[in-house]
Amino acid sequence: MKALKSKMTRPLPRGSVISVCDNSGAKMIRIISVKKLQTVKGRLQAAGIGDLIIAAVTSGNQEIRKQVVPAVIVRQKKSFRRPEGMRVKFEDNAAVILKDEKGNPKGTIFKGAVAKEAAERWAPISKVAKIIV
Repeated sequence: MKALKSKMTRPLPRGSVISVCDNSGAKMIRIISVKKLQTVKGRLQAAGIGDLIIAAVTSGNQEIRKQVVPAVIVRQKKSFRRPEGMRVKFEDNAAVILKDEKGNPKGTIFKGAVAKEAAERWAPISKVAKIIV
């Protein structure tokens, strides 16, 4: 996992439900916590593009439901600013479920685009992604 080049807005607080954009069997996940996030006491943890989260699967296949899985945020609705000054936003919030916390994705096909920041930070995700924006 590499560091991000710019300051990322974090629009997805703990407890928010987001969709999964791979073929791992999960449809929706709920954010439980954000790994490696330093914040002040009492502030709700929030996640943005490229962040590693721990999530509970709320809907999907019977085998994967009610499991706690690591995931990476690959799209967000809230616009964010890239270092060259361009603002980017996607039409939905989406995540990719991982096999382990090293970054290996559980699914083999991603539906939709993946943000460039997430692909740069997580190399195994960029290998599977077809569209990187």
